[in-house]
This record gives sequence, structure tokens and C-alpha cells, in this order.
Amino acid sequence: MYKIRTYNAISDKGLSRFPAASYEVGADIPDAQGVVLRSQKLHEEQLPESVLAVARAGAGVNNIPVADYTGQGIVVFNTPGANANAVKELVLAGMLLSSRGILEGRTYVEGLGDISDAGEMSKLLEKQKKQFAGSELMGKTLGIVGLGAIGSMIANAALALGMRVVGYDPALSVDAAWRLSSQVERKESLQALLGDVDYLSLHVPAIEATRNLINEDALKLMKPTAAILNFARDAIVDADAVVAALDAGALRQYICDFPMPNLIGHSKVVALPHIGASTAEAEENCAVMAVDQLRDFLENGNIKNSVNFPETNMPRTPGACRICFTNENVSGVLGNVLTVLAGKDVNVIDMVNKSRNDVAYNILDIEGTPSFEAIEAIRSAEHVSSVRVI
Repeated sequence: MYKIRTYNAISDKGLSRFPAASYEVGADIPDAQGVVLRSQKLHEEQLPESVLAVARAGAGVNNIPVADYTGQGIVVFNTPGANANAVKELVLAGMLLSSRGILEGRTYVEGLGDISDAGEMSKLLEKQKKQFAGSELMGKTLGIVGLGAIGSMIANAALALGMRVVGYDPALSVDAAWRLSSQVERKESLQALLGDVDYLSLHVPAIEATRNLINEDALKLMKPTAAILNFARDAIVDADAVVAALDAGALRQYICDFPMPNLIGHSKVVALPHIGASTAEAEENCAVMAVDQLRDFLENGNIKNSVNFPETNMPRTPGACRICFTNENVSGVLGNVLTVLAGKDVNVIDMVNKSRNDVAYNILDIEGTPSFEAIEAIRSAEHVSSVRVI
């Protein structure tokens, strides 16, 4: 029986994928092997020593102490792309709000509540509507920083709206490149992109390399008529520098999903309460992906969409027993383990070995069931940090 501890409200569509016959799931489960969460901050949380993996139903993992968990041998999963459509639609809404005076027009109309005559109101609206005139997205240039699951979807949607799209991503994966339209113009640097855009949409993770990516120097390269859309993370934009640029007329508007005290009430800021992924569909998609990845790891040892362990997958060999072990990524460890197994008369049928930074992960399918002595010999091998028999 596997035990799963949950934090936050996880969609039932995801949790129902844990078979009741072999999984115990709940918020107060002790000695859990797996954890599923959304936004719960785990930095100050003491997880049971039994935990093997943590699955985040979302893309960002800044609420999880990934480095600490890596040292403890805990696999951390996320769900990239599961909420991409929800964020894409909100970014498109943000561009429309920025271009058409929609919010300003609504605020104006709400102030006409003391006018009771429909004819009088109609005449007044006809006279005043010119102050809310905007511009169309068609023909404008959208710059996208980060062309992953979300960025590529926004790029393709913007092209369908008749926009010109330019993009920058120094770490564009092969999978992302396949999703991206050939009409997207690739820029070789952030600086080359910034001066060329009417709208800038940010879709990079919050890591040390992206902290204050959009700062005073970056803003100086942009058109004063440009608008920035930040539906990624607050840390990648220097909010003080943005406010200064807005006040100086060096930037037209800032639309974000991360309200901060210095942004509230600013006439050129549209700040939303972090609702980019807050749709029923996105929450369901994230929960389903998180649960499926966690189950595949617990039941088969396979790893997909981990932020700290290498992606590793091997089909089960019928009738075989599976050994999974983690070790420091140094030479000779796998050879030593295979020598140990040979010395215990254990025949390896199939195997896979993957590494990521300082972590190496291995899956071995063997004939029969290994003895306690064989497993203990692997566990005590130099540089091996954990062993599991499935």
C-alpha cells in the first residue's frame, strides 16, 4: 500500500487516478512515500524520512527546497505545459486590456449611475468614447522571452491574430522548437529583441540568472510606447525600475499577475491576483499529470518531468524484479554494482543509467528476487545514496 500526503486542494480528477486498492491518500497521512501539492511552501516543512518523491501540480517549484531534497534523494516533479493554455489565454486578455481602453471605459461607465435618462446617457457616451479609443493588435510586434510550452502557444496565437512575433530563448529545447511556428523570428539576444517590440511577454523561470532580467538598463532599450506583460514570476522584473519608467513616460503600460505595493493604484499598471493558471481545466490537467508521474515513479521507478533528477524510463520486463538506485555522478559506480550482483549470482536482464549534474539514477531489471544480502551490498557500495526494490 502506497501512502500519499496532499497539501492544498488537489483536483479530484487527479486524485481519483490513485487506485483505492493500493493507495492511501489524504492531508494527514503519516509516513508517506509521495507528496502532491500546489502552492504550499515546503521550505520550513519537515517531511517524513519515508518520502521518496514530491509532485508539484504546476510548473514553478520556488515553493519547494529542491536543492535540499536532491541531497536527500527526493525526486521533485512538476507539470510543465499542463496550465499553458490557461496562461496563454490570460496573456492574450492582457494584451487586449492594454490596447483598447477596456478597463478605463468600464470605470467611466460605472460612474454614470446617477443618469436615469437613456437618451441623455447615449449622447454623453457618444461624445466621450473617443477618450477610450485604442489600437489593434494586428500588425503589432510581440516579443516573447522564453519559448517553452507557454511561450510557444502565445506565439502561435499571436500569429493567428495577425501580429508579428519575435522570440528569444537561449535554451530552446527540441520539443519546444517543434511546437513553434516557423514564422516566429528568433533573436540572438535579449537586447536585440527589446527595441523591436510593441508588447513584451515574459515566460522564463525565476532563477538567479533571470532575477531582475527586466531592469533599468533593459527598459532603456524599449520603445516608450511598449507594454510589458509578466505572467511568469515577479522576481524577473525590477518593479521599482518599471514604475520609474512608467512615471517618466519611457514605458506605456505594465500588465502583471503579481501585485506589489508600489504597483497598486498606478494608472499605467494592470495587476491581477496571480490567476494565470486559475482555471478548472488547468487545475485538473496539473493534478492528472502530477499524479500520473508520481505513480509511474513509485510503481515502476520511471522519472518524467523532474526538476532535479534525470529523465529515465524503461518498460517493465515481464516477470522480472526491478531495482532502482541513486548515486553520486562519478565514474565506476554502476560497474561496482553490477560486480556486486554478479557475485551474488543475480542476472541483469535490462538496465538504463542516466545522470543530471551531480545525480545519477539507474533502473535494473533482474531475474528472480534479490536476496537481502545483495540489496544491502548495493546500498553499502561507495557513492550509492539510495536503493529501492519494486
